[in-house]
Amino acid sequence: APPQEGAQKPAMSDWTRVTPPRVNLVNGAMEGATRHYVKSYADLEGIFEDVAAFEARRAAAADEVAYEVDEYRSSDNAGDLTFGTSRVYPGLVGREFNMTRGHVHVRGDRAELYYCLSGHGVLLLQEPDGAAQVVELYPGTAAYVPPFALHRSVNVGHVPLVTLFCYPSDSGQDYDLVFGTHGMRLLVVRDPSGGWTVEENPAYVPPT
Repeated sequence: APPQEGAQKPAMSDWTRVTPPRVNLVNGAMEGATRHYVKSYADLEGIFEDVAAFEARRAAAADEVAYEVDEYRSSDNAGDLTFGTSRVYPGLVGREFNMTRGHVHVRGDRAELYYCLSGHGVLLLQEPDGAAQVVELYPGTAAYVPPFALHRSVNVGHVPLVTLFCYPSDSGQDYDLVFGTHGMRLLVVRDPSGGWTVEENPAYVPPT
């Protein structure tokens, strides 16, 4: 029943005072993000196979953005969710495509979901025992990152690869593992036809 005239309105709780975050599912733009970070080529030393090609790219365009991320995190509490969007820009370093650094969750039993909004990419997944999987990403593709899996996004197309992601807020990210193993076990490289293919990484060292 409607409240009687003159009745006191109930107090507004704190959470209703906060403008909810919103994501544009066409271009990945995010309103209300609590964090925005950018990775330029100056930040990506050690992730590409061809060191000379990387040094040349960094010298020519150290401040060029390779990828950027918007995220919304209301807390680090177990049971809460963090979500956001990442944009990996097109480009090549040697024969490798632009990619994120790659990480595993500090709390290893936490999973993650990726949903491709636009572009064409590859999600690299690697289990602790080295078993690897490649998930091709097109608009409308959802990809599941299982617990304990190292994961990395790679843009194999000609426009930005935009993905929506969501994971438990208490997951944490460990970026050091991928440096200690000299990258992931698989490389995503350009093939002679101009497309992409996957090869074993000759520099890969299994974690101890």
